Amino acid sequence: MHPNTPGKLIIFSAPSGAGKTSIVHRLMHEMPNLAFSVSACTREQRPGEVHGKDYYFMTIEEFKQKAANNEFVEWEEVYTNGFYGTLRSEIENIRNSGRHVLFDVDVEGGLSLKSIYGDDALAIFVMPPSVEVLETRLRGRGTENEESLQKRLKKAIKELDYYSKFDVVVLNDVLADAVVEAREKINEFIRTP
Repeated sequence: MHPNTPGKLIIFSAPSGAGKTSIVHRLMHEMPNLAFSVSACTREQRPGEVHGKDYYFMTIEEFKQKAANNEFVEWEEVYTNGFYGTLRSEIENIRNSGRHVLFDVDVEGGLSLKSIYGDDALAIFVMPPSVEVLETRLRGRGTENEESLQKRLKKAIKELDYYSKFDVVVLNDVLADAVVEAREKINEFIRTP
């Protein structure tokens, strides 16, 4: 890539529990030309998560102020007072460094980014093998109570219908296979002028 050519955008989206974050983490280790776009959110920080690495954790007030200042490329209220967004400065810094931007965002956020960046973006939908597997994965996290788990599951099932709006669909049945397929699609996209 020419040093003055801005990097491309690689967007991973999926229903919660489909395994997109696992794929993104593997790709980050294998592809040094990718840089992770850290999203902002208002949800509670989970054990092991690092501010500025996993998310920029913000209060609702901070988030709303940045939204009012047009500091987000896209943002949404995923759950009541559960805001998620992509900071404009984060994308610009990565693209101008000569690397490609890697996103791990929900389905609506992914479609929003694709509509903004068009041909500069590759939108990848991670498909779970089944709704049953999705539920098992969500339960296995142990981060939700039953009510919040049912909300996530209901939203995830609805989001499965969005797969056809993405450029590529990667089935995540066996993680290693999904990573290989995703890497091939990304390399093909990056090589395309």
